[in-house]
Amino acid sequence: MRDILVTLIVFASLPLIVRTPVNGVLMWVWISVMNPHTQGWGFATTFPFAMIVGVATLFSVAITRQPKTLPASNITFTLIAFVLWMNVTTLFAIFPEASMVQWGKVMKIMLMSLVTMMVIRTREDIQRMVWVLTLSLGFYGVKGGIFTVRSGGQDRVWGPVGTFIGDNNSLALALIMTIPLMRYLQQTTDRRWVWHALTVMMLLSALAALGSYSRGGLLAIGAMVIYMWLQSHNKLVTGMLIMLLTPLALLFMPERWSERMDSIGDYQNDGSALGRINAWHMAYNLAKDRFFGGGYEVSEASVFLLYAPDPKAIHAAHSIYFQALGEHGFVGLFIYLLLGWQTWRSASWIVRHSEGIADLAWAGHLARMMQASLAGFAVGGAFLSLLYYDVPYYLMAVVVATRIEVARYRAQAPAALPTPALTLERAR
Repeated sequence: MRDILVTLIVFASLPLIVRTPVNGVLMWVWISVMNPHTQGWGFATTFPFAMIVGVATLFSVAITRQPKTLPASNITFTLIAFVLWMNVTTLFAIFPEASMVQWGKVMKIMLMSLVTMMVIRTREDIQRMVWVLTLSLGFYGVKGGIFTVRSGGQDRVWGPVGTFIGDNNSLALALIMTIPLMRYLQQTTDRRWVWHALTVMMLLSALAALGSYSRGGLLAIGAMVIYMWLQSHNKLVTGMLIMLLTPLALLFMPERWSERMDSIGDYQNDGSALGRINAWHMAYNLAKDRFFGGGYEVSEASVFLLYAPDPKAIHAAHSIYFQALGEHGFVGLFIYLLLGWQTWRSASWIVRHSEGIADLAWAGHLARMMQASLAGFAVGGAFLSLLYYDVPYYLMAVVVATRIEVARYRAQAPAALPTPALTLERAR
């Protein structure tokens, strides 16, 4: 039944996609982020829904009369530079065949990320995009949270098999990145039932993240919560809520969970942690030896034999930063860090230029929550191989579109709007 339902939804959406490219992007995000076909047990699990939606979206972009240009943004240009550099490093890959397979997957993600930046243009598009991202991942947050409550935290929460978030650690980070989006939607709704539903979704998603037993997830949720508290307008109330809910959540988790979290401080005796550090040394030594890095898929015995302190401890990078370093060299890491920094700066620009303007309050809320998501990803991603996880790139597209909307609004009535400097002075 689930297979049939997903199939009907996808094929029924095709006429809407052809009519408007935005619909195609939203469907693509739903398919690629939630992976609804994985919730079935039949033909849908292997059916090429993503390819069908992607082709329909590209066809819609080609025939539409809407503008087909990418937004003139530093984020856009840097993302294009990153894509071009990854194409260059692939030419010098240590393992050409395996690298080309991964290159195909990554380029699909990057292509659709750029298409997303091209077609997401209005506040309505932005709002729909945030809802799709929130509900796609919130589904697993609610499901995992209920599972954690029913099991008393004894059993570990996992994501859908064969996806970016199939691993417990990856699912935890994805949920942590989504909680700020839920908070933004809560801040901008005037429907009480939606507000309460989002509250429940946030609480269950937080429980699901804890129930994943992810140590990196615990650090990420700490970074996300601290940033959200720093950005809150009422720090006293927010701080009291955090101080009340955090101990309750931690006390709910069983002793075995506490023992695993306590091992964060004893990494010297943890085989998994030492394996990651060994992989990080390998990536650093590889990048020093090869200007273009090793290309995709370098976690092989022969590479560890040449570059790792312990050649027998073969692990994936388990870090977005060392993954970029090992696969694309110091240049690739620099471009990736620059991309994150520019996204953060653009969000800060949105906050400054929307402060004190009622019609732009939504943009300020969204930019702050984008930064909270990015803070969680920056910390949690330090321990996960999620360099090509598509959600951060979709968030970049949201930031780009939001900045353009704020700039457009201010350009329409510049004389009636406060300057950012005056606005900040009043805020103090």
